[in-house]
Amino acid sequence: MTQEMLQALIDKSQEHVTGTVKLKLYKGSARTVARWSDHTLYSEKHVTFEEDAGAYDQKDAAGFIRLNALRLKLIATRNARVADKG
Repeated sequence: MTQEMLQALIDKSQEHVTGTVKLKLYKGSARTVARWSDHTLYSEKHVTFEEDAGAYDQKDAAGFIRLNALRLKLIATRNARVADKG
């Protein structure tokens, strides 16, 4: 059953993954040099924070930073607690 659940998760997460990727191969390495997809989330009008038609508000970053910092603090607290017991 676990394998079926995992496959369902993968299938759902990939349902909008389509397109083409162009790779450059050189001496055992691969580098992405281009990519195209009809389902891309990339938007030409949102790639700049100056002219994004109000899609991005710099004040939003402060909340994200606080939430991420909280997660890191909780991880550090947990790690210290586990280290004290070990």
